[in-house]
Amino acid sequence: MHLLDLLSPGRVLAPGPISGKKRLLEKASALLAEGNAEVERAVFDSLVGRERLGSTGLGHGVAIPHGRSPKVGTAIGCFLRLSDPVDFGSPDGMPVDLVFALAVPEHFSSQHLMLLSQLAEMFGDAGFRDQLRAARDAATLHRLLADWRASHPEAG
Repeated sequence: MHLLDLLSPGRVLAPGPISGKKRLLEKASALLAEGNAEVERAVFDSLVGRERLGSTGLGHGVAIPHGRSPKVGTAIGCFLRLSDPVDFGSPDGMPVDLVFALAVPEHFSSQHLMLLSQLAEMFGDAGFRDQLRAARDAATLHRLLADWRASHPEAG
């Protein structure tokens, strides 16, 4: 499974300002749950629970909040490029403006780690981060994410 397999165009956003980490996790949970209030609450709780263990901020303005939930039937992701960075407690102290949130079923273990590894590789590329930040809209963001996969077949 490649991370783009769980990222529909409708879950790639460049929203207006989000006031902080909690609001960001709420927005990501809503996107991941696609209108199911029970799933949204469970995903939010799993993301917050994971953040309590330590920030999922990678540095360079990137965060990968992720969690496991019995309410999620398959791995699902969303991507947000924030207009105003938020403090995420990243190791380098930089606020976050690029966020890929991931929710997986409880039984995912090696798949979960593989997806996180792909995300870390993707966002470890400074040129790619710059392209995401320069993208004009959500459609361009989705295309960039898809093109990254095409140009890095070993990651798929």
